[in-house]
Amino acid sequence: MVAVFWDADECEHVFSGDDCGYGFADRRSPTGDRSAQPVTDILGVLRVSLDGPGPLAWLRVEDILIALASQHAQLAELVDACADDDWERPTRCEGWDVASVLAHLALTDEAATASARGEFDHYADGLLGPRERQTVSVDAAAAAQVEAERAAGGDKIRQRWHDASETLRVVFAAGDPHTRVTWVAGKLSLQTLAATRLSECWIHTDDIADALGIALPPTDRLRYIARLAWRTLPYAFQQADMTMHGPVALELIGPHGEQWHFDPDNPALTTIRGSATEFCEVAARRRDAAATGLVATGPDATAVLRLVRTYAL
Repeated sequence: MVAVFWDADECEHVFSGDDCGYGFADRRSPTGDRSAQPVTDILGVLRVSLDGPGPLAWLRVEDILIALASQHAQLAELVDACADDDWERPTRCEGWDVASVLAHLALTDEAATASARGEFDHYADGLLGPRERQTVSVDAAAAAQVEAERAAGGDKIRQRWHDASETLRVVFAAGDPHTRVTWVAGKLSLQTLAATRLSECWIHTDDIADALGIALPPTDRLRYIARLAWRTLPYAFQQADMTMHGPVALELIGPHGEQWHFDPDNPALTTIRGSATEFCEVAARRRDAAATGLVATGPDATAVLRLVRTYAL
């Protein structure tokens, strides 16, 4: 389960092995070209309007952390009500039950906390080392960790996740959002790491809710997840060995009918329009774009809906 990100909030950096970030969200891992290319030449993303034309809405790490706390609270409400049989319910994550998914979140929250504290700084090329010298895949490492911890049982895993998520928020709130920290295969800003943790927790909260037979209403937290998927489009294209024809814009409808416009600094050649919820579900690989009402126009229309994700493999 790997989410491989360009640093969404350090877009002035030229892409290299040190300028991508990793979080965990799914298990499919195609590879692609990683040649250097300035991010701003492709996307030029400087402006995000959440309510149509008007003043610029700049993202603050405080907003992400508030959203992260709310996402944690929603997940806590679900897992705190779990009884013995609930832990063994299968989820949409192949081979993982509810307890396994929660264990994965606890483990990755603990790793993100260690990263924010600088405990991984001596890994110059990320936790797994340079790609050409890796002896185990990110997916295999995550699966092995979960398998080792699953035997603890649902109740202990739940307490571990509570402790891990609370500590994560405290450490992130105390850190400098622009600090470059080490993740699985490179460096990224603490602010981007916070956004990836929000994205992953949202994905897996829905996975657990689905297993429990509970339908969760979408929330405004999706705007941060949509933004992350949008800003990491160039990396998703590179991993697929494809080149974007030009900037991409999003014109999304939020859960309460509000307009969310994600506009590049330069004129967009491709535009995606429709439900923010559906866009995020497509990006999370939980829904097929063809089964949504999303409308894409422009030279990269088909490719964007195929490659966009809240993680980039």
